[in-house]
Amino acid sequence: MPTCSLDNRIQQTEEMLLSLCKQADPQAIRVAWTGGKDSTALLFLWKAVLDHLGSGAPRAINLDTGCKFPEIIEFRDALTREWNVDLHIARPAISLKEYPLAQDKVSCCRDLKIIPLQRAIRDTSTRILITGIRRDENPDRHDRDFLENRTDPDHVLANPLLDWTEMDIWAFHDRFGLPRCSLYAEGYRSLGCMPCTTLPAPGQGERSGRSRAKEQAMRTLTNLGYF
Repeated sequence: MPTCSLDNRIQQTEEMLLSLCKQADPQAIRVAWTGGKDSTALLFLWKAVLDHLGSGAPRAINLDTGCKFPEIIEFRDALTREWNVDLHIARPAISLKEYPLAQDKVSCCRDLKIIPLQRAIRDTSTRILITGIRRDENPDRHDRDFLENRTDPDHVLANPLLDWTEMDIWAFHDRFGLPRCSLYAEGYRSLGCMPCTTLPAPGQGERSGRSRAKEQAMRTLTNLGYF
């Protein structure tokens, strides 16, 4: 990963976000906002770009699987109001009462995340979906591209934070005083659904608290339509 200062990272990301506005109407561009540290930093940057262009409120898609931490939902709803986010919440069209949560990680993510995401992209006529994924999170994200053409439905996945590091993200949060979910103060470093997320092990990696089976299936999930 190339060495780069935070200022340069910010400049490069802003330039990419500005270029997206030349490819599509900003109203057809949405942020895949999870409520986590990375996509919140991205949402802040996107909001700043839209403010600069006078293009209105930021639009976002949030995946609410029905088994998210209540702290994430509380943070999402509060920041949506504070930042005036035009938020589309994508929920699975199945009942979780008898659903085998997290038993088969690929099937669970497909049913609770991927299918609702695909439906949300169609329902919102999103042409470009901007994500906060980073190369250093998972080996299967190391070779991802900044722009990826997707089908089912047709759209472009834009990944402007690919070369950022976890340290870059926290430095950005601190520089701009960004709000964050309260779970980070409890020691979490990566937030997912409750059945697949625990506190990271001492001295282990950023996503060591995430389900190993899901992490190992990341490429499969990406091929199915996950970001």
